[in-house]
Amino acid sequence: MTIHTLHDLISAPRVVIKVGSALLVQNGEARAEWIASLVAEIASMRSDGQHVIIVSSGAIALGAARLNLPKGGRANLADAQAAASVGQVALAQLWAQALGTHDLTAAQMLVTLDDLEDRRRYLNAAATLERLLEAGAVPVVNENDSVATEEIRFGDNDRLAARVAQAAQADGVLLLSDVDGLYDKLPSEEGAQLVPLVEGVTPEVIAMATDASSSGMGSGGMKAKLQAARIAERAGIALGIINGTDAAPIARLRESGTGTLFVPQRSDNARKAWLGGRQALEGVLTVDAGCAEALSGGASLLAAGLTEIEGEFERGALVSLHGPKGERLGQGLVEYSAAECTAILGLRESGQEAKLGYAPRAAVVHRDHMVRS
Repeated sequence: MTIHTLHDLISAPRVVIKVGSALLVQNGEARAEWIASLVAEIASMRSDGQHVIIVSSGAIALGAARLNLPKGGRANLADAQAAASVGQVALAQLWAQALGTHDLTAAQMLVTLDDLEDRRRYLNAAATLERLLEAGAVPVVNENDSVATEEIRFGDNDRLAARVAQAAQADGVLLLSDVDGLYDKLPSEEGAQLVPLVEGVTPEVIAMATDASSSGMGSGGMKAKLQAARIAERAGIALGIINGTDAAPIARLRESGTGTLFVPQRSDNARKAWLGGRQALEGVLTVDAGCAEALSGGASLLAAGLTEIEGEFERGALVSLHGPKGERLGQGLVEYSAAECTAILGLRESGQEAKLGYAPRAAVVHRDHMVRS
């Protein structure tokens, strides 16, 4: 389905709805009436034959209140993990009870970054989501913050929602926020204008955003939402940001049409979309101007164009590809370890075997295992 407006998005056959902590929780307690209004809208969508997946924040906020932890459970990693352990139970009960009033079955899925970074585990998650939707359940997905660490985690549910949408082959992602959408500068600044439509997340668009999470409760901000939009658009998935503060936010959207819609400008195949959405980078390969131009034309990365290696990694690791001015060109799976890359830095094929001790591979990063930014 082609999505041209936010109305199209919320009417799409398969939609992921992300709900932030500030919308779900107030003063440590669930906003019961607000949740009931949203679930009624989800039930209506299900009655119309749509598949809906919920990506829900709130576990840490709910758990921190029950454990009386400072700073909303975010004072340190141990507090966050403990709060999440308690809050995940409460959050699952919350959604199960709310959906149950409409005879809908909630299905909890807790995932980690690794679950969606590893190809086999990603496909397993995709299969589970598909079967749940076929069976009529409403999957409720959250990052498993009880085991996630600072180094290995999504860090926000905006990007998680985009990755879940990829795995579920959704048509659209709807991020419920506490602002109306993307503004061309800080909404608090005089003259700030809402941007209703974004056709491709460019550096200029990213420059409009900040990292701030206005509630102080969640972990995302507008930059995280733009990163989510980039993940979604790579897979041909539309993404919308709307204000979810008021009751029945989807009905409000139908009436006002207010928000920001990100229209995808490309549709990579399933494997490249997965690769482009991966986040656990292990190194950086910097190339010269000639190589950067070749990469933009779809070529593989050859050792002759390498100028600098950063990080410690083994063959098969995910690395970021940068141009001579530090500009990000893309990312891919490297065919050599960091030490081997350093050994053949700048060498043509004829000079590589002596350094490696074996016949060189076809490329440092093959174009089939690379995605451009």
